[in-house]
Amino acid sequence: MRDEIDESRAPLMDHLIELRKRLLICVVAMLVAFGVAYTQAERVFAFLVQPLVHAFGPGAGGKLIYTKLYEAFFVEVKVAAFTAFVLAFPIIANQLWAFVAPGLYKSEKRAFLPFLIATPVLFTMGAALAYYVVMPTAFTFFLTFQNAGGSSGIAQQALPSMDEYLSLVMHFIIAFGVAFLLPVLLLLLERAGIVSRAQLIAGRRYAIVVAFIIAAVLTPPDILSQCMLAIPLILLYEASIAIIWFTERKRAKAEAAG
Repeated sequence: MRDEIDESRAPLMDHLIELRKRLLICVVAMLVAFGVAYTQAERVFAFLVQPLVHAFGPGAGGKLIYTKLYEAFFVEVKVAAFTAFVLAFPIIANQLWAFVAPGLYKSEKRAFLPFLIATPVLFTMGAALAYYVVMPTAFTFFLTFQNAGGSSGIAQQALPSMDEYLSLVMHFIIAFGVAFLLPVLLLLLERAGIVSRAQLIAGRRYAIVVAFIIAAVLTPPDILSQCMLAIPLILLYEASIAIIWFTERKRAKAEAAG
């Protein structure tokens, strides 16, 4: 049975009006979410700072400083903007899908739906790994370089600034979240016919090298953080190959039955 496009002959002006409407809804959602998030920015920052608290240890007296009078204010603004995007993302994604979906065939909609569901799930998994495992481990390692003087004759104490810490945390969360979207990318490429399972298997050695290169670029320059990103990337690559094998068998059975 031939697939049909829901709305394929809408004039260009209608598409532009529809796009403006969708963008306006996204902007309003972001503004409302920012207003709500700003009132809770202090609590969100307190949550984001927990990996550092864990790294310092109980009663260690760790602190975050700010060296510019306006730094603490802009940290709260950044936290609110980051939180607002997270809160508004479901609405933004829904508006994007509502704009694109009418131009897709029904079979294409069914094919893209799993990717739309998997994207936030995988991103959340990557962000959770960064927050609960990687950051506490990395920060504990970085703090081992503190000392009370010793042979150097001068104390070394970690006094990170609020803005630098927030930038590092957001870098970790976004880097790990985006990196965990690797299966979605590979499955889309396979669905489009750009790569095949055989090519992915043949390129496994190169994929391992690329995983460590990506980890070196996206994480701080320590081998621990790099391995904690590269190893999950390699595992996700292998999982993508397994999923492609499963989908190939499913398509083959569907074609044989049809």
